Amino acid sequence: MAWCPLLLTLSPSLSLPLPGSWAQAVLTQPPSVSGSPGQRVTISCSGSSSNIGLLGVSWYQHLPGSAPKTLIYDSNKRPSGVPDRFSGTKSGNTGTLTITSLQAEDEVDYYCAYADLSQPKSAPSVTLFPPSKDELNANKATLVCLINDFYPGSVTVAWKADGTPVTRGVETSPASKQSNSKYAASSYLTLTGSEWKSKGSYSCEVTHEGSTVKKTVKPSECS
Repeated sequence: MAWCPLLLTLSPSLSLPLPGSWAQAVLTQPPSVSGSPGQRVTISCSGSSSNIGLLGVSWYQHLPGSAPKTLIYDSNKRPSGVPDRFSGTKSGNTGTLTITSLQAEDEVDYYCAYADLSQPKSAPSVTLFPPSKDELNANKATLVCLINDFYPGSVTVAWKADGTPVTRGVETSPASKQSNSKYAASSYLTLTGSEWKSKGSYSCEVTHEGSTVKKTVKPSECS
């Protein structure tokens, strides 16, 4: 049986704002790589500055319409839940993502980013707000998940209703740098008032550097 090759598109890398001498580092990666199911492929991401060697590389997988998923952080660490066929390395100013046993589901966008390893890591502070009474009176419901004070500047947000993933009505903002050099982001889940009341609980799960913070609200406690 002949296999059709898979095309992995490599979107412009996520160049996080970096302090001091790292600020001018430019990241480059090829526009795409291809391979057949079961094959091994590698994706590289290079920095223009020699100081890039002091930075950690992160890799993200992005399916249009959903938030980027962290595959690798700190150059070679893999978050829980990511298959071990994904691995990362860094040599000099180049980071590499390797995918072994390529699968059809891998045919999505990939991004790389660098983060300053000299700045201490900071776990996100997460606050989940239920919909307002005014909204509910209009049969609308917007849940707001605020994510503050995290470093490096990338998080993955997942919404769940009664433990089941929800993707429709989700909008997540890009991370923005705060005055304290840490990052902030926000995510919104928009529902009808009826949808809000039909479930027992809603959760916002924020994953950062392999660890997840979960916040939950219950409609029965917000009436």
